[in-house]
Amino acid sequence: MDFLNQLIDNSQVPVITAFLLGLLTALSPCPLATNVTAVGYIARSCMEENDDKGNAQRRVLWSGMLYTLGRSLAYTLLGVILIYIIRQGADTFGLQQVISEWGELILGPALVIIGLFMLFGDRLHLPKLSLTPSPSPKGEGSYKGNMGSLLLGILFAMAFCPTSGLLYFGMLIPMSAEATAGYLLPLVFAIATALPVLVVAWVLAYSMQSLGKVMGKIAVFQKWFNRVIAILFIGVGIYYSITMFA
Repeated sequence: MDFLNQLIDNSQVPVITAFLLGLLTALSPCPLATNVTAVGYIARSCMEENDDKGNAQRRVLWSGMLYTLGRSLAYTLLGVILIYIIRQGADTFGLQQVISEWGELILGPALVIIGLFMLFGDRLHLPKLSLTPSPSPKGEGSYKGNMGSLLLGILFAMAFCPTSGLLYFGMLIPMSAEATAGYLLPLVFAIATALPVLVVAWVLAYSMQSLGKVMGKIAVFQKWFNRVIAILFIGVGIYYSITMFA
C-alpha cells in the first residue's frame, strides 16, 4: 500500500496514475470484503461437473471479463458525467453524496438476497435464473448465466465506501477533468480495480477444481463450495448492513 502511494505521488502520467489509483482501491481495507466476495463468485464459475481444464479456463476468464466489464461500465459512465459537469464549471459534490449514500445502502441487502437465492433458490418455484455459467451446446466457450458477473461488477463499483470514494471522486475525477484524454481515465481505473480479483480468482479456481478432482468427488465438492460462496455473500451483506444501519 505504501509502495503504491509512493508511485502515485511520483507519477506524472495521468494514465499510469489512474491505473495505480485503481490498484490502490482494489487493495484498500474498505473494499476488501467485496473483493473477496467477487473472487469467490468468479472462482465458483469453474466448479462444474466434468469440466476439463480448457473448459474451466474459458469459464473463469469469461466470468472475470464480464465482471471487469461491469465495473468498467459503471465507473466510465459515471466518470463521463462527472467530468462533463466539472468542465462546465458546476459542482458535483451533491451528486457524489447521493451516489455514495445509495450505493452503500443497497449493497448489504443485495448481497444477502443473492446469497439466500444461492442457498435456497432451487427450492422456489420461480422461473429459472442461472447464477452460474452453463456451457453452450457447441462447447465454444460461450456461456449463459454470466450476467451475474456483469451485474456484480456494476453493484460493487457503485458501492463507494469512504476510501474508494476519496480515490475516485477526490483524486481520479479532478485529474480526469484536467487531462486531455480524461474521459479514458475512469476506464483505466476500472480495469485496475478488477485486475487483482481476476488474477486471484483464476488461481483459486484452478486450485479448487484440482482438489475436487483429486478427491474424486467433484460434484460433492462443487455443492460444498457453492454453499461456502453463498454464506460468504450473506456474511458480507450482513457486515455492510450493520455498518450502514447501526
